[in-house]
Amino acid sequence: MVRGEQYLTREAQFRLVYQKGGSWMSDLTVMRALPNGLEMTRYGFSVSKRVGKAVIRNRVKRVLREILRQTPLQPGWDIVFIARSAASRASYADFERTVRGLLSRAGLIMKS
Repeated sequence: MVRGEQYLTREAQFRLVYQKGGSWMSDLTVMRALPNGLEMTRYGFSVSKRVGKAVIRNRVKRVLREILRQTPLQPGWDIVFIARSAASRASYADFERTVRGLLSRAGLIMKS
């Protein structure tokens, strides 16, 4: 798989998930998900300047990417994570617990 295929990159893709997708919230992040009819699950991240400067925002995105890489997910979804300002102070373990909890509540974690 080409690396760029697993990420949402266009504004129209994000807008579709925002408008038609379901929403799950936590103190660190908001997750929106929408079935995409494809064989793969694609991710997008929205981390505003309210979270912090560029170094902090990039750290938040790296942590989210790594957690998603390690989590087996149901195929066929577009998922957008919107970081909240508390994300700047969160540890990796806090993020992992939060993201997996949101994915589980949405029924997106693949059952083994």
